[in-house]
Amino acid sequence: MTAFDLDLPDLDATMRLGAALARRMHVGDVIALHGDLGAGKTELARAIIRAAMGDGELIVPSPTFTLVETYDTPAGAIWHFDLYRIDTPDQVWELGLEEALADGVTLIEWPQRLGGLLPARRLDLTLSIAAADALRGSLSGDATWVRRLEALAAELTHG
Repeated sequence: MTAFDLDLPDLDATMRLGAALARRMHVGDVIALHGDLGAGKTELARAIIRAAMGDGELIVPSPTFTLVETYDTPAGAIWHFDLYRIDTPDQVWELGLEEALADGVTLIEWPQRLGGLLPARRLDLTLSIAAADALRGSLSGDATWVRRLEALAAELTHG
């Protein structure tokens, strides 16, 4: 399996997805978070970071204005990019993208802003608003994600 869809009926479901992803991330992974404004990309990134840090109460600021935030977790660094405000893809080099790709897990909101610089080896996760408080998640990954996506789908759809 390289793709599956998932209903996220509430914030708790989004938090469970984030925790499940955090348990399966490896240094070098790129998770591209797609979706419209307000679709829950930052909340999902927060859930991933909190789970990776082992602190469900951790304050995780949005990198909307700083463009990047970094976290040192027991499993390695997490780099959280929000590229909504960049003008050209080349600006990401100034933000440390090369270092992030080499030595950490990279979470990227608005990954389409990277154009051709977006690594092919990645997990694409698209969030869309399905109802008032409900989201729909679509996950697809390259070959490095096949087994992880199978395990993720089994955990989240079958308990």
